[in-house]
Amino acid sequence: MAENSALTPTTGSTSLADSSIFDSKVTETSKENLFIGSTSYVEEEMPQIETRVILVQEAGKQEELIKALKEIKVPFVKMESVEELKSLDSPEFENVFIVTDFQDSVFNELYKTDCRVIGPPVVLNCAQKGEPLPFSCRPLYCTSMMNLVLCFTGFRKKEELVRLVTLVHHMGGVIRKDFNSKVTHLVANCTQGEKFRIAVSLGTPIMKPEWIYKAWERRNEQDFCASFDEFRNEFKVPPFQDCILSFLGFSDEEKTNMEEMTEMQGGNYLPVGDERCTHLIVEENIVKELPFEPSKKLYVVKQEWFWGSIQMDARAGETMYLYEKANTPELKKSVSLLSLNTPNSNRKRRRLKETLAQLSRETDMSPFPPQTPKSCTKSSKNPTPVPSKQSARWQVARELYQTESNYVNILATIIQLFQVPLEEEGQRGGPILAPEEIKTIFGSIPDIFDVHTKIKDDLEDLIVNWDESKSIGDIFLKYSKDLVKTYPPFVNFFEMSKETIIKCEKQKPRFHAFLKINQAKPECGRQSLVELLIRPVQRLPSVALLLNDLKKHTAEENPDKSTLEKAIGSLKEVMTHINEDKRKTEAQKQIFDVVYEVDGCPANLLSSHRSLVQRVETVSLGEHPCDRGEQVTLFLFNDCLEIARKRHKVIGTFRSPHGQTRPPASLKHIHLMPLSQIKKVLDIRETEDCHNAFALLVRPPTEQANVLLSFQMTSEELPKENWLKMLCRHVANTICKADAENLIYTADPESFEVNTKDMDSTLSRASRAIKKTSKKVTRAFSFSKTPKRALRRALMTSQSSVEGRSPSSNDKHVMSRLSSTSSLAGIPSPSLVSLPSFFERRSHTLSRSTTHLI
Repeated sequence: MAENSALTPTTGSTSLADSSIFDSKVTETSKENLFIGSTSYVEEEMPQIETRVILVQEAGKQEELIKALKEIKVPFVKMESVEELKSLDSPEFENVFIVTDFQDSVFNELYKTDCRVIGPPVVLNCAQKGEPLPFSCRPLYCTSMMNLVLCFTGFRKKEELVRLVTLVHHMGGVIRKDFNSKVTHLVANCTQGEKFRIAVSLGTPIMKPEWIYKAWERRNEQDFCASFDEFRNEFKVPPFQDCILSFLGFSDEEKTNMEEMTEMQGGNYLPVGDERCTHLIVEENIVKELPFEPSKKLYVVKQEWFWGSIQMDARAGETMYLYEKANTPELKKSVSLLSLNTPNSNRKRRRLKETLAQLSRETDMSPFPPQTPKSCTKSSKNPTPVPSKQSARWQVARELYQTESNYVNILATIIQLFQVPLEEEGQRGGPILAPEEIKTIFGSIPDIFDVHTKIKDDLEDLIVNWDESKSIGDIFLKYSKDLVKTYPPFVNFFEMSKETIIKCEKQKPRFHAFLKINQAKPECGRQSLVELLIRPVQRLPSVALLLNDLKKHTAEENPDKSTLEKAIGSLKEVMTHINEDKRKTEAQKQIFDVVYEVDGCPANLLSSHRSLVQRVETVSLGEHPCDRGEQVTLFLFNDCLEIARKRHKVIGTFRSPHGQTRPPASLKHIHLMPLSQIKKVLDIRETEDCHNAFALLVRPPTEQANVLLSFQMTSEELPKENWLKMLCRHVANTICKADAENLIYTADPESFEVNTKDMDSTLSRASRAIKKTSKKVTRAFSFSKTPKRALRRALMTSQSSVEGRSPSSNDKHVMSRLSSTSSLAGIPSPSLVSLPSFFERRSHTLSRSTTHLI
């Protein structure tokens, strides 16, 4: 190799393959002389040798140089020609020659006779710092590479290597033949070889040869140093130098972005299959097989190699990122479970029941078994037995723990996957972000993580040692002050954090690559850092909703009832500290529009933290949430799903308090469902009998059974795939899970007895009309149109009014009339009852259709 060759100057031959050898010998010799001189007893005093500067030709005409010599008090004389050299030789002086041009004949003569030669910048630098002239065993023009240790690789032309080594020595640098930890810079003419790989692994800057040439051009600049970051970064070897890349399996937007990054990082790109390509970058999650047989010279690597090279600011080793054909026989395990085909309806229903039970088991996020919480890994001192039919309070408490545990995992991912690596010292290629940028992005995330870790541990202990009298409200009251301290600083400056991420990602390619690598990891669930950081903004309102739900299922005599009210109040206090100006007026207006459009819409839909995400027009395909064929509108909010059906008859108009007349409500409220109740989202495959259909596997906290809600999308504006991904993303956000994709299952329509074939047929429309007429006739013969719930309240009121006295004949007649009226009104309208009672009323039907969970 040329890098092992000897350096031969224009005059004379001197071995400079490794200048450190000669430097060390000089140092050892001087130390030995000092030791002998200090220990030997010499009666006669050694003669003193004084340093004298000789200004050669043009150097003697520089007034600034003469002034500097006077400042450091060094005697000097002028020399016009080489012939004067012998006359200036004296045993009383050690001559140091100052030459302005290290390439003329005078310099060559001085170098040939082993004279000490320095350049004018050395003298000026010493005068500025008040230091004596340095001793150098070889010509030293300037000190711009002083204390730098260089190693060379990839140079095949000996003349070029000799020239570079000479210039490094003239600027005060040291050359090493072999690469080791003492080398500060590797000068590379290619991006291959052992030295290159070691430099990448150690994070040593890898420089182009132009770095040395450009530094030599600036040799006369007094304060210049070749290791300045601003100057050095211009001449770093880019990660994709000598690389020609092609990209397979990426979207057009991603491909365009990666091609731009390739050119920015010194590489080129060509279409897939071009023989000139050196690397094929593959999206391993999309590409299962290569479209051609790659040649032996072609590196087929994962996209992580691409982004890792940019992050390290050097070409990463390909062997760690080679693409291998994925072999995942269990990839569609759940889908195979859904492919049930049998002519026997009873067997089909039995298998449907097993399928739903399997989906339910995969959905359960809790580390606890579904029946006995006391069998948790943590042992309880006094474990409380839990009945086989768990209370609604326990189920909500378990859901609270599950979401808290998932939330803590998200915070841990943010800290361990993003914050800690960015703050780490000694990063390859230098710091990715400045400390102030890191602080702006992450803020008080570590403090929030510490508080919620404690809350999670307390909730876990409570669930393990469950008792109905245990207080959940005390846990949140205990940490209320910590929540007030940690949340407002982060939430109030979240927009600034988001803007900082976007700005740094655009301006700093290494940070962009860092995000690409980490956001693709399973822990992130393919979510961006901004999407993960928004979780703390959403968490407290979600906890408040769960505590409200818990309070509803807590008995009045339970001491935790009042404690939960205090805990909810403390959370509201935290949220009041959050900047009110962050609320979006437009989002609130959209919610009000929904409330006006949906008759009977719950008032608690109006919330400051809630926003409308999407509206979808569908048709019901099953018995839930309303009759088959009913037009159903789904309003997706960030934390809940409002289900409403089209009203059969619209009466009157609505006049607002401000006098504005609004159109009458065109929809009827059915149910406001928290997204946490959605356990699975089923993407029904397209067949001849089934188009644009999907289903939701739902389990309300008060029920022991799962319910399947199936729909057909009627609008073509929003693709079904986009809608399902959007729904799953918000479900995952609500339950604090990162892997939203795991909520989607693809299923055959036969597996769940879903079809859309007869939805628009005349027979189907006639059947629906008969059902509506039947309901009207039933109500007409019911003597009273008062709903069951109102009848029960009236009956209880009547009973309380006659308490303490025997009922009169008139009272008996009234009670008898109420009882008979209630019995005659046997089929209430679905629009008049809540979804849980609706499910309860059809429990027998659900049992026969095998929607109960095991």
